[in-house]
Amino acid sequence: MADSSPPPDTDTEQPLIAHLAELRNRLLRSLACVFVIFLGLSVFANDIYALVAGPLLAQLPEQSSMIATEVAAPFLVPFKLTFFVAVLVSVPYLLYQAWAFVAPGLYQNERRLVLPLISSSVLLFYLGIAFAFYIVFPLLFAFLTSTAPVGVTVMTDIGHYLNFILKMFFAFGVAFEVPIAIILLVWTGIATVESLAKKRPYIIVGAFTAGMLLTPPDIISQVMLAVPVWLLFELGLILGRFVKRRADDTPEDSASAAE
Repeated sequence: MADSSPPPDTDTEQPLIAHLAELRNRLLRSLACVFVIFLGLSVFANDIYALVAGPLLAQLPEQSSMIATEVAAPFLVPFKLTFFVAVLVSVPYLLYQAWAFVAPGLYQNERRLVLPLISSSVLLFYLGIAFAFYIVFPLLFAFLTSTAPVGVTVMTDIGHYLNFILKMFFAFGVAFEVPIAIILLVWTGIATVESLAKKRPYIIVGAFTAGMLLTPPDIISQVMLAVPVWLLFELGLILGRFVKRRADDTPEDSASAAE
C-alpha cells in the first residue's frame, strides 16, 4: 500500500535549521571572545582588583587595610572581577553578533533606529559605571568610613567589597539606560511623550525609591542615583520627540520594505 502522507515541508525546515546553526555559531564566537579576553586579562587580575579597590583604599585610615576571610578568596576574588571585566569589554562584540543575527529580519527604518539605540545603550551603560566609580564611590566611601564608631577599625572583606561594587555598577549602568527606555516606549507606541511628561512626579518618586532599594542606606548614594535618573528621563523626553517626528516623516519606509 502506497504511503499517502504528505512530504515533509523542507522549505520551512531548512531555514529553521540554518537559523539555529547561525545562532550556535554566533554564540560560540561570543563565548570565545569573552574567554580570550579573560585569558589576556587574567595575568593582571591582582592589578585590576587593586585598581577597583582604589576608591575604598584611599579612604581607609593608615592602619587599616582590606582583608580576606576565606582561604581561597585572595586567589578567586580577583579572577571573578577579571571575568566581569572581560564580559564588560566584550559587550560591543557581543551586541554586534546579536545585531548581525537579527538585522536581516528588520525593516530599513528599523535598522536605522536599532543600530544607534544599541550603540547608545552600550555607551550609557559604560557611562553609568564610570559615574559610579569616579564620582559616587569616593564620596560614598568617605562618608561611610567617617561614620565608624570610636574604637572600630574599618577592614572590609575583599569578597564582600566585590559583591558591593558589582551591585553598584549594575544599578548605575541600568539606571543610565532610561533614555533608551523612553525612546523605545515612544517608538513602539506604548506611550507618548506627552503622557510620560504628565507622569514626571511619579518618575521622580520612583527614581528616589530605586535609589533607596539599589544603593546602600545612605543619602549620598541614593541622591546620586536618583538625580541622574531624573535628568536622563528629561533627556529621554527630548529624544523621544525627535524620534517620533522622524517616524511621522518617514511612514512609507516600513510599507516599502514589506513589499
